[in-house]
Amino acid sequence: MGFGQHQSFYLRTYWLRKAIQQLDNNRFFYEKNASELIGLGTNMVKSLKHWIEATDICETDKRNSDNKVIHTISPFGKIFNDYDPYIEMNDTVSIIHYHIVDSDEPSTTWYWLFNEYNKNSFGKDEALNDLITWINKNYDSKNSTDTLERDLDCLVKQYFSKNKSDDPEEVIQSPLTALNLIEEVDGRIYKRNPKFEDIGLTALMYVLLKYGQSEISIDEIEKNKNLWGKVFNLQRSEIVRAIEQLINTSKYPLVFDRTNRLDLVRVTLVDPIEFLKEEYVSKERALK
Repeated sequence: MGFGQHQSFYLRTYWLRKAIQQLDNNRFFYEKNASELIGLGTNMVKSLKHWIEATDICETDKRNSDNKVIHTISPFGKIFNDYDPYIEMNDTVSIIHYHIVDSDEPSTTWYWLFNEYNKNSFGKDEALNDLITWINKNYDSKNSTDTLERDLDCLVKQYFSKNKSDDPEEVIQSPLTALNLIEEVDGRIYKRNPKFEDIGLTALMYVLLKYGQSEISIDEIEKNKNLWGKVFNLQRSEIVRAIEQLINTSKYPLVFDRTNRLDLVRVTLVDPIEFLKEEYVSKERALK
């Protein structure tokens, strides 16, 4: 499990790029002067270390010479850095979000809210009690109520800003607010249902490939953990629309079998990272 590792700081738009620029030194986040070098406060540096791991921008390993932890840019991190380091495309935002919530480590509360928690609206106290109940049911470890409450506060701020800015130079906003997955109204939190265009076909196909099943039903895509209905709050009608669009546009063919009410999708499985790289190369060419 992972709770409170964000130091109460949600991910900022330019943080991931700033981190990658420092990873020529694979022990950067353990250097005493890391805060000075990257221009962030000490606790923000600790938070950024958490977010580069949670978003799969980097990978952790142990150095052979002394067994100390090191960070290296991941295959996704390389694609991110080469093609969209300022997080300007919806697909990039969606993939970053998916990486944060696709495992109960290191952002357990994020995983829980998008994969395990079935309520579509809730108060913060209600969600806190439900989170504690879920933790007690599934894990032996105990966590302070204050830590879990900070997790929920940070999560909501990361996805919903009451003072959202359209200024790309706004350095304190979270890139994840662009997805509009969560809204807070009068102290109550609502899961919003986006259109598939808001998520991006590249991101949706990437998630299917990461799931790794060559045959999958619409029901599974809607209801299974780490798939579209859970991760992106997509409703069934939007899932069907996205599948139909992918069939028409994807270079990796999908087959949508609607006979006998099966609503079965057959996926040509390829390496998700290779798919992603080709998609971003294609997008770059289209912009030239």
